[in-house]
Amino acid sequence: MTIVGVHGIGKYKYFEQGGGSPVKAAELMLAKWNRYLHDGGFPGRDPVAEVAYYAHHLRKGAPQPPKKMAPPEKMVFTDWMRQVEDHRVAAAAGETLTAVAHRLAGWLLDRLGAGALRFAEDFCPEVATYLGGGAPRTSSRDAVAAVIRRRRPRVVIAHSLGSVVTYEAFWAHPDLRADLLVTLGSPLGMRNVVFERLAPLPVAGMGARPPGVGRWINVADKDDIAAIPAELRPVFKGVERDVQCNIDWLDFHTVRNYLGCGVLNSHLRDFLQ
Repeated sequence: MTIVGVHGIGKYKYFEQGGGSPVKAAELMLAKWNRYLHDGGFPGRDPVAEVAYYAHHLRKGAPQPPKKMAPPEKMVFTDWMRQVEDHRVAAAAGETLTAVAHRLAGWLLDRLGAGALRFAEDFCPEVATYLGGGAPRTSSRDAVAAVIRRRRPRVVIAHSLGSVVTYEAFWAHPDLRADLLVTLGSPLGMRNVVFERLAPLPVAGMGARPPGVGRWINVADKDDIAAIPAELRPVFKGVERDVQCNIDWLDFHTVRNYLGCGVLNSHLRDFLQ
């Protein structure tokens, strides 16, 4: 079995650690992905052949707190927070977007702690940059497509924003094939932030499994505030199954916990050689 991984947000650090080389960054991540799967009880040799790396196409500077984000990033933050707990974020009379973002940052900090706020500082800029279109979006999905095309994997495991990049890469490159797509902690269905901005656009409120994907399984932790909604079957035709897990209510989104909890093992069993 050949598996290709696609990373999520906050992975520019590997580009720096690899001396500015996306190849080195991918190698650094690969060792961790295989270790995480083995920690979760995955048998045999290292199953992941390569992690497709794209973070260097999205980085626009050091992460900033919500009140200092650029306007598109603040919009992602406020629209996202609206869905975390059906939280009302409409600005009061005279309240600026910066003030709304600052208020909601305090609410998020009180609710989930500093880790959640740091997560937002990576999530919002990278989502805004990717969905803003242009070269960052095209280059990111082309980088993912190139790895899938070269490796010809049976399975693609895409985490976080990587699930959005992978979804669009399959649609943009009809020659790509995989027997199984596994999305982890995916924001693909997130209204007003991601869903309505996908390429191709959803039709009549529904997205669809890319033609090159044989099966699609979605996995989301019940506390993952990036995976809203947690279930993708109601909004994407062709999702075979939504799997809920409980990895950690504070460390709710890391690929380490998703790969290491063992939830993938039974779904990958059919692809073991």
